[in-house]
Amino acid sequence: MAGECVPKGPDLKEMGEEELWELINDNRHRISLGARPCMLIPYLRQARVLTEMDQDEILSCHNLTNRSMRTSYMLDLLRTQGRNGAVALLESLMIHYPTLYTQVTGHEASTEPSRFSGLIKYSELTEYLVRAVTGMQKELQEARHEACRLGARCTSLESEIGQMMEQEEKTRCLQSDYEHMRRQLAAAHREVTKLKDEKCDLYVRHTAAIEEKSAVNIRCRDLNLQVYQLQTELRKAQTETDFQKRRSLRCASPAETQQLREEVSSLRRQLLEAEKFTPAREDILAQDLADAVDSRTELAEQLRCYREENERLLRENEELLDQKERASLQVQQLTLDCEMHNQKSKVIQSQLRELQAERDQAYLSRDEAQTQIARSLAEKDTLRSQLLELQERVFTLRARVGHRELPQRDSSGETDPSWGSQGSSSEELRSPTRSRLRRMEAINPASIRFYNTECEDLTPNSVRSRNAEPPSPESLRRREEILYTESSYETADTDSSLDDFVFLSTECEVKQSQRLPSTNNNNSTNGLSRTSAPPFLMRSRPQAVRITGRVLTISFQGEALLSQLSVVGGNKMGVFVNEVTEGTAAHAVGISPGAQIVEVRCEQNQQALRMVLEDSTLEEALWALDQVRGFCHLSLRPSQDAYANLLQQLQSGEASSGDSFYVRVNMSLPGDPAGALAVSCNDILHVTNTQPFSTNGIWHASHVHLCQLLDLQSGTVPNYYRAQRQLIRAIEDMSFQTKKCQKVERVVAQQKQKAVRIVSTGRQGRNPLWVSVEDSKAKESAGDVCAPRGCVTLMPYTLVTPHYPPICRPILLLPTILGRILNQKLAGWQGFQLCEPEALTSSEHASRLQRSEVLEGCGQGGKPCYTLQSVEKVMKKGIHCVLPFGLDCVRRLHRAEIFPIIIFITQSARSARKLRSKLHRHGRSEEELLACSQSEEPLLDKLPCLYRSLAPDSWCDSNALLTSLRTIIWEEQKKIVWVEPDLW
Repeated sequence: MAGECVPKGPDLKEMGEEELWELINDNRHRISLGARPCMLIPYLRQARVLTEMDQDEILSCHNLTNRSMRTSYMLDLLRTQGRNGAVALLESLMIHYPTLYTQVTGHEASTEPSRFSGLIKYSELTEYLVRAVTGMQKELQEARHEACRLGARCTSLESEIGQMMEQEEKTRCLQSDYEHMRRQLAAAHREVTKLKDEKCDLYVRHTAAIEEKSAVNIRCRDLNLQVYQLQTELRKAQTETDFQKRRSLRCASPAETQQLREEVSSLRRQLLEAEKFTPAREDILAQDLADAVDSRTELAEQLRCYREENERLLRENEELLDQKERASLQVQQLTLDCEMHNQKSKVIQSQLRELQAERDQAYLSRDEAQTQIARSLAEKDTLRSQLLELQERVFTLRARVGHRELPQRDSSGETDPSWGSQGSSSEELRSPTRSRLRRMEAINPASIRFYNTECEDLTPNSVRSRNAEPPSPESLRRREEILYTESSYETADTDSSLDDFVFLSTECEVKQSQRLPSTNNNNSTNGLSRTSAPPFLMRSRPQAVRITGRVLTISFQGEALLSQLSVVGGNKMGVFVNEVTEGTAAHAVGISPGAQIVEVRCEQNQQALRMVLEDSTLEEALWALDQVRGFCHLSLRPSQDAYANLLQQLQSGEASSGDSFYVRVNMSLPGDPAGALAVSCNDILHVTNTQPFSTNGIWHASHVHLCQLLDLQSGTVPNYYRAQRQLIRAIEDMSFQTKKCQKVERVVAQQKQKAVRIVSTGRQGRNPLWVSVEDSKAKESAGDVCAPRGCVTLMPYTLVTPHYPPICRPILLLPTILGRILNQKLAGWQGFQLCEPEALTSSEHASRLQRSEVLEGCGQGGKPCYTLQSVEKVMKKGIHCVLPFGLDCVRRLHRAEIFPIIIFITQSARSARKLRSKLHRHGRSEEELLACSQSEEPLLDKLPCLYRSLAPDSWCDSNALLTSLRTIIWEEQKKIVWVEPDLW
C-alpha cells in the first residue's frame, strides 16, 4: 500500500518498553554520533517527555563537553520516561534523521499520521512537521547561498591570484630585461675604456713622432750652422791665401810658391767636399724626411678615425643611459605596485588576525558564560535542596503546632475565632501538595541588605519573624515603611535592559500568595501575612553574578560627583573609574576602579539629561560628570582587562591618555617656546590628550605625516572653545581693518584669507566634536571654557578620517573653463584618460538620478551624461580618470568612496594673458576666466577634503603649467586623503 514500507524488523507499536529500550541501547553508539540534541529536543518537548529544566541541563551543562555526551545524557533522561520516552525518541529520529531511523528500527521513515503513536495531537503534529520542513528548507537555502557565496569568493580570489601571478611574471621579465641591459651597458663601458686606452697609446706615439721630427729639424739646423762656419773659415782662408800670394809674389822664391800652390789646391778640395753632401747622406736624410711625413699623415688619419669612433660611442652611451632611466622608472612603478599589493596583503592578514582574535574572544566569552551558567545551575540545585529541607521543616513545625493547639482548644471551650482559623489552616497545610520549584531572578542588593537585617532580628517585634506568634502592629508598620523604601529605591526611568538587578514583581508575589494558603481569614491585621515570601524564597544567591561586557545601572546621590571619584581614558580606550573616595555615596553603592562609564543620566533644570560616554573624550567626560548636581543613574560595564591595558600604556609612556582623533585646522596658530605648536590653516593634527597636565583649555596634538599615519612634531594647541574665540577675533581683525593703501590692503587681504577658513556647523547647535550630550536644550555656564555654547557655529577644528585611495585617483582641474581646455592635453599623456559620457534612456536616467549615480549632464535633456560607472570603468584600468566636471560632483564621488585630486590654478590678470591664445581658440575671454576663478575659489573651503592650489607666478607658459600639474598629481597620489563629515 502507498505510504507503507516493507518492515525489516518487528512492529514498534507491538513492542514493549524493555524491547524498545533494548533496541535503542543496541544502537546507542550510532545515535550518539549521528544525532544532534538541539534538533530532537523541540519534538521531545512537544511530546512532553522533556522539561525546560532538562533542556537547559542538556544544552548548558559544563560537564557535557561534546555532542555525543549531550546525546547520551538525553537518552538517560528519556529512559526515565519509560515507553513514551522511547517512542518519542524514535519518532523524532524518523522526522529529522530518516536514515538513522531506518538503521535503528529497520523500517523506512514516513511522515504519515498513522506512523505516529499519538503522544502529540494531530494538529500539533502537523504544525510541528510544517515548522520542521520550513526550517530544513531555510537551512538548505542558507547552505546553498553560502556555497554560492564561497564559490564566488573562491573565483574572485583565483582571478586575483592569476592577476598577481601575471604581474609577477611581468615583473620578472622586466627584471631580466633590466639585468640584460645592465650587462650590455657594462660591456659597452668596458669597450669605451679599451678605446680610451688605445687613444692614449696613439697620443703617446704621436708625441714621440713629433719629438723625433723636432730632433731632425735641430740636426738640420746644426748642419746648416756647420756649413756656415766652414764657409766663413773658407773665406778667411782665401783672404789669407790671397794675402800670402801677393806677399809671395813680391818676395817668395819659386820653391815656396810651388808649395803654397799645393796647399791651396788641397784646401780647395777640402772646401768643395765641405760644401757638397755626399749622395748617400742626402738619400738618407731625404728618406728620413719622407718617412716622417708619411707617419705624420697616418697618425692624423688614425686620430680622425678615433675621434669619430669616440663620438659614436658617446652617442651610444647617451642612448643606453636613456634606456637605463626608462627601465629604472618602470622598475620604480613596478616596485610601487608590489608595495601596494604587499600593503593590501598585510591589511588583509591584519584583518584576518583581528577576526581570529575576535573569534577567540567570542569562544572565551562563550566558555565563561557556560561556566557561569553551570555554576548558577549548581547553586540553584543546592538552593532547591535547601528549600525542600526548609519547607519540610516548616510543614513539620506547623503540624506540631497544630497538634499542640487542638487539646488547648478542646479544653478551653470558647476561644478567639481568629486563633481557631489558624488551627484550621494548619490542618489544611498538611493536605496540599508542594508547589513546583521555579527559577528566580536576581534581586537588588539593597533589598538583600534589608532582608538580611530582617532575618537577623529574631525578636517577636521583628519585621519578618520566624516565630509562630502573629506579628505585632509595630512590626506591620515597620514592614510597610521598608516595603515603601524598597519600591522607591529603583527609579521609574531606568532601562531594564541595562540593569543588573531587578525587583520581584507584584504578580510573582500574588502567585506565591495564591499557592500558600492563608492562615488568617477574619482579621488580616492581627494574623500572620502570607502575601510576601520568606527571605530564603526572595534570594537565590548572596549577590548577582556579574558577566563581563554586561552593563550595570547604579542609582545614587551624585552631588559633586567628581569629588567622589576620578576617571581616566578617552574616546579610543573608553572612560574608566580610576579612584573612588571612601565614605562617599559612590563608594557606598559599590563603584570600584576599573569600571567603564557608559552612560550618565540625571536631572538638570527640571529636564532629563542623558549623556553617553562610551565614545567621548576625557574632556567631554569630565564636563558631563561635572553636570551632575543630585540624584543620578550611572551605567557601568566591568572591563578590568581594558583598564589594566590603559594603565600599563600610561605608566610606560606609550600614551598620555585614552584620547585619539584627527582634526583639520581651519585657522593659523602661532607657536611659542613654551610648547605651543605652530599650526597653519588646513593642517592635519592628531589629538592624543584633551586634558594634558590636568589643565583646562589646551590639547596635546602632533602634526601628521603627509603619506603615512606617523606623528611628527608635537605640542599644545588651544581646545575647541579657546580656538573658536581666537578664530572670531581673527575674523573681526580682518573685517575692521582700516583702508590705508589699496595695493597694501589687497596684499594683506590675501594673506588674511589664507590664514582662516570659514566653516559653520550648519544645523547643529553644539560642539560637533562631542558625541555624548543628547539634550540640545541644556544650558551651560558662560564662564566655563569647556562648556558647550550653542550660539556660536564657527568651527576652528573639524573631525577628519583617513582614507587610502587606489593607485590612480581621478583628476579635477579648476577653474572649470581652464580645466576643460587642459583636460584634452592631460588625457593625451600616458596613464591618463578622459571620462566618456554615457547615453541613457529616460527611465535609466531617472533611476540613476534617484540613486545619485549621475554626476553631470553633457547635453540637452540630460540623456548623455557622466555617471559613476564611467569613472569606475576608467579607474579599473589602473589609470587616472580626467573629470570634465565642476565642483558639484565631489560629494557624489565621496559617497561612492571615490576621492579625486582637486587642483585649483589660481588666476590673475597676468596669468590670464599667458593663456590668451588658448582661450580665444576655445571661444573664451580673459574676463570670463577671471570671473570663473573668483566665483569658484570661495566654494573650495566648503569641500569636505583638502585641495591643491597652483600659484599664478609658478609657471610661465602652457608647457610649464602642464609639467607642474604632472608633478602635483604625482605628489598628491602618494598622500593620505583626509575627509571630514559633510556639514553643509
